[in-house]
Amino acid sequence: MKFKIDELDVYFPYAYIYPEQYNYMVALKKALDAGGPCMLEMPSGTGKTVSLLSLISSYQVVHPTAKLIYCSRTVPEIEQAMEEARRVLTYRNAELGESAPKTLALAMTSRLIFSYQYMLDPKISSLVSSQFASNSIVVFDEAHNIDNVCINALSINIDNQTIENATKNLTKINNGIENLKKVDAERLKNEYVKLVQGLARSGDTMSADPLLPNEVINEVVPGNIRKAEHFVSVLRRFIDYLRSRLRTQMVVSESPLSFLRSLSQLTTISAKTLRFCSSRLSSLLRTLQISDLNQFSSISVIADFATLVGTYGNGFIIIIEPYDQKTPNQYDPIFQFCCLDASIGMKPIFDKYKSVIITSGTLSPIDIYQKILNFRPSLVEQLSMSLHRSCICPCILTRGSDQISVSTKFDVRADTAVIRNYGALLVEMSAIVPDGIICFFTSYSYMEQIVSVWNEMGLLNNILNNKLIFVETSDAAESALALQNYKKACDSGRGAVLLSVARGKVSEGIDFDNQYGRCVILYGIPYINTESRVLRARLEYQRDKYQIKENEFLTFDAMRTASQCVGRVIRGKSDYGIMIFADKRYNRLDKRNKLPQWILQFCQPQHLNLSTDMAVALSRAFLKDMAQPYSREEQLGKSLWNLQNLEKHQEKIANTTNTTSPTTLLLGNGHANGNGNGNLNGTTTTTTNTQLPK
Repeated sequence: MKFKIDELDVYFPYAYIYPEQYNYMVALKKALDAGGPCMLEMPSGTGKTVSLLSLISSYQVVHPTAKLIYCSRTVPEIEQAMEEARRVLTYRNAELGESAPKTLALAMTSRLIFSYQYMLDPKISSLVSSQFASNSIVVFDEAHNIDNVCINALSINIDNQTIENATKNLTKINNGIENLKKVDAERLKNEYVKLVQGLARSGDTMSADPLLPNEVINEVVPGNIRKAEHFVSVLRRFIDYLRSRLRTQMVVSESPLSFLRSLSQLTTISAKTLRFCSSRLSSLLRTLQISDLNQFSSISVIADFATLVGTYGNGFIIIIEPYDQKTPNQYDPIFQFCCLDASIGMKPIFDKYKSVIITSGTLSPIDIYQKILNFRPSLVEQLSMSLHRSCICPCILTRGSDQISVSTKFDVRADTAVIRNYGALLVEMSAIVPDGIICFFTSYSYMEQIVSVWNEMGLLNNILNNKLIFVETSDAAESALALQNYKKACDSGRGAVLLSVARGKVSEGIDFDNQYGRCVILYGIPYINTESRVLRARLEYQRDKYQIKENEFLTFDAMRTASQCVGRVIRGKSDYGIMIFADKRYNRLDKRNKLPQWILQFCQPQHLNLSTDMAVALSRAFLKDMAQPYSREEQLGKSLWNLQNLEKHQEKIANTTNTTSPTTLLLGNGHANGNGNGNLNGTTTTTTNTQLPK
């Protein structure tokens, strides 16, 4: 299908399009024209990737120098994007014929499609991003956790094993230097000359600096580490200092500046010297012609930490813990260099590139991203879902059939009545829901606790009478096997229940479409562990710098995690599923309104404040309605447009006076027409699966 958005010819590789796909592309076109960062939320499983690639590849025909850098989190997501890109480009180039671009702006063979780390992890990003022009279009897909990616990329943990391995690495490097002096001293001399002249930094040998500011990059490498043997000596003293700090029996928390003062007093190593450790090590390893860099990973970690702590005084903290909080009786000290400010990782992206697209199906609650990433988007859009029938049944469960409130709040989570009601809910739902049910718990420990009590109560046997039970564990191999057998049970018609954990592998990146997920039960609100000293430091930093209250951030993080969990169950408009939010706190507006708009639009009054028997009755009626013999075309209904329908829609918009744009320039509320629905002329707009109807 070929159509116009404003003056732009858009090449969409399917004969049909959904209203939300069109509106998503309209919003994206506005964002590209305006420049700067934007945020777009589009319902899960509604063809976001193909819509994005279609609009940008069409935009590139008019703006051929605007390269696309597409980033996603997991290998399956990247592979899916590759397939969609091939489909889009094949159709576009066939339509353009001889005038088609001779080179692909989105070059699959050279990976312009990346995982997040290639752009956000400073230890590797400079090796990749240096080849991209500033007018490139950077897309972060599935970006609901982008702040955590930035935090993790800039944080470093060092334990005693890292220290010992780094010491062995230094011994090997030192031996390599001595051997090179005997056989090819000229090579070391040439490296030294380059360092003196400051030329190495302009080549590729010193380009892996973790986010050095320009004023640091342009400095000449300090004289005390230009010679290889001198540099090794500095690293050895630095490692000895870290080893001494790990001998503590008390928890230590200090700023980078405090750490540097202590380091300078005891070792005379300055912050300027530390800044260049990562690049200096990279240069030395290349000079020694060491091909297997993995064996030197420990010394690389030490050098990366040295560079970061020597570069950044704000937005980081050092926490040394002698005991793991999970095993308080076991002495296992760890030195943590913790990033507290996600905006440090995003700033180079926002500064360099003309257009940065942050998009996902679950960005809600969306406003706080602007604070934690410290940017002002040029456009924010949240799309709802256009459907002929309601394929989502959200249920807010507040109490059991015995009218006792249910919650995972700390003071009631261990209550026998609450655990019994949670078990009774699963027993009832396993009896009426066909195929697969996914249950999410707030943590592995809570899941183990509640399943153990269910077993004592005999509830597990009642569930097994209806479906098989599989459990996600912290072991990746065991979880993969459990997931595989869960899907086999669903395929066989036996049906299954998968017990899993919010923030676990199952909750992110794995789709439970069709028979694999007819119901998802979210037990409680998945708040992150607030006992973590690192988290408490981040909360304090965000409160002081960005005026983000602790509870505000914790609720934001919990609700986006909840949205990710329940979003696993619906992967297209012909799919359907039940979402049960099993905690009385979801019934409060301050929690419920933080769910994505495409879920809230189905959350009617009869879906709120339910007891177990009410939720079962509502679910039974929903499943009966979904079981009616609708054809695919009837299921999709008015939410499926061909070119003629689309042109009529565009003509209607053009002829309508005082029409509200389907996209929203950020004016404070992030909604298109002020009604909080992100609608176009009062009609619901959204996207869905881009496959042709069968």
